[in-house]
Amino acid sequence: MRRILLLALAVTLVLAGCTEKTKEGGGGKGNGAADDKRPAEVAGIPTATGTHKQKLEVGTPGHREYLLHVPPKLTKGKWRNGKPAKPLPLVLALHGGLSNMNGFRALTGFDKVSNDKGFLVAYPNGFMTTWNAGSCCGAAKLGNIKDVDFLSKLIDKLTGAGLADAKRVYVAGFSNGAGMAYRMACERPDKVAGIGVVEGALVTPCEPGRPVSAMIFHGTADRSVPFNGGGRRDFNDSRGFPPVSYAVDFWRKTGRLPEMRRHVRAEGGAECSSTGKGTRGAEVTFCKIVGGTHSWPAGASRTLWDFFSAHPQG
Repeated sequence: MRRILLLALAVTLVLAGCTEKTKEGGGGKGNGAADDKRPAEVAGIPTATGTHKQKLEVGTPGHREYLLHVPPKLTKGKWRNGKPAKPLPLVLALHGGLSNMNGFRALTGFDKVSNDKGFLVAYPNGFMTTWNAGSCCGAAKLGNIKDVDFLSKLIDKLTGAGLADAKRVYVAGFSNGAGMAYRMACERPDKVAGIGVVEGALVTPCEPGRPVSAMIFHGTADRSVPFNGGGRRDFNDSRGFPPVSYAVDFWRKTGRLPEMRRHVRAEGGAECSSTGKGTRGAEVTFCKIVGGTHSWPAGASRTLWDFFSAHPQG
């Protein structure tokens, strides 16, 4: 009887050892279950579904802040060796002047589109509520704040962590933030697949060296950044803004694209025309909002995402 008990104990120990090996990956499929587990953070970035306030050191006194919205697709997706099996697209959403990351998050509703479609959204904070978009605007311009470097470092952090796809990074902005989106496309076209510009102007020297897809919204009754140009560029700069047609033609010619021909109607009553895709995959779409003022159009966030999703970096 004692011999039978000893034999049963030995068998139990062997089976327990096999089970432990399977848990550690020794007897499981592929990399094993342990390798598929989602970590709470990657490179200090939370991976749980929701919106997280983050800090980014930029090599100067103090730090910069941003909100990062993580959709369920990242949290519940497949993971390998502590990183997503497939990184997600990233949208940088830049607030207008005298606003902030929290206000723009509420204004645009990008979180909901992100949850529905499966992409990351980062809402960075400007410097004293402004962005240095070139010859505009306010404190960021006066302080010569290196916003291009800040946004580039933010992109590098999220792509370097394996969370965001470096070939599918997009910048969307409103007003002063729209001007900053233009500047990113001008100075870091290698990091930006496409931009979405709402009620903004191109007010920075621009030699991108490669085409960037652009979707541009502008209201005909905008008094802050007039549709046909004019107004006042900044509190200490009486020059007017260039007309929206200047930016549309610039990006169209940069991409060696034809005149606008294809007409579509977007959400919110915008009248949109497009060049179609060029030989290098870039496209320019312009959406005129008849009677539209200096505001974020209804449905613009979803329309911008539909455009972005069709234009990965070539």
